[in-house]
This record gives sequence, structure tokens and C-alpha cells, in this order.
Amino acid sequence: MATQDLTADKFNDTINDNDIVLVDFWASWCGPCRSFAPTFAASSEKHPDVVHVKVDTEAEQELASAAQIRSIPTLMAFKKGKLVFNQAGALPPAALEDLIQQVKDFDVDAAIAAESASQPE
Repeated sequence: MATQDLTADKFNDTINDNDIVLVDFWASWCGPCRSFAPTFAASSEKHPDVVHVKVDTEAEQELASAAQIRSIPTLMAFKKGKLVFNQAGALPPAALEDLIQQVKDFDVDAAIAAESASQPE
């Protein structure tokens, strides 16, 4: 599945309606963003089970602000609607591959249960 552009009005639905979503926050004037784009696109072809979306921070300034984007590119990974990874900087292909495998292997339900159990009532 090819990468898709994501807008603020579709952000929450996309995150919540898919098992794993990778979000690339980028801008056309950003050199590292442009260098990361082919890596991200190749990953979307290799992992059709993972939704790969791009947010243009210039066109979607309110969304970028709500996501607290301070530098670009920033990559976020969501699993079952929960943010499980958030890091600025372009990843090399091997690191992106490793990240996707870690997100696939991560038991988000167990993490949520553990977090809930540690909260005082």
C-alpha cells in the first residue's frame, strides 16, 4: 500500500481504525524530510499491513501543533490507537525496519493493563 496524505479531519479516524499506523510529519522545504521520503515509501510497499501516512506540516499547521511537532521529520507510530513511538529525525532503512518489527511485536494491551494497574484509585 502506498503512503497516503493525512489531514486533521481524518487523523483520529485513521489512528483509531487501523492496527498499526506510522505518521511522517514533514515539509517540502526540509532536506532530511525529502531524503527520508523514499525510505518511508519503500517501507509502505514492504509492509502493506501497516498504514503509512504523511502529514505536511505546512498545510496542516494546527495538526502539527496539536501533535507538538518541534522539528521535522518526526515519525510517530500508533498501535491500536495508542502512541507507542515518537522521534524526530530521519531513520535509515534498517532502523525503520527494526522499528516496525518492534511495533508489531509490542503488546499494547498488556502495556495499557500494566499502566492501569499501577494507577492509584
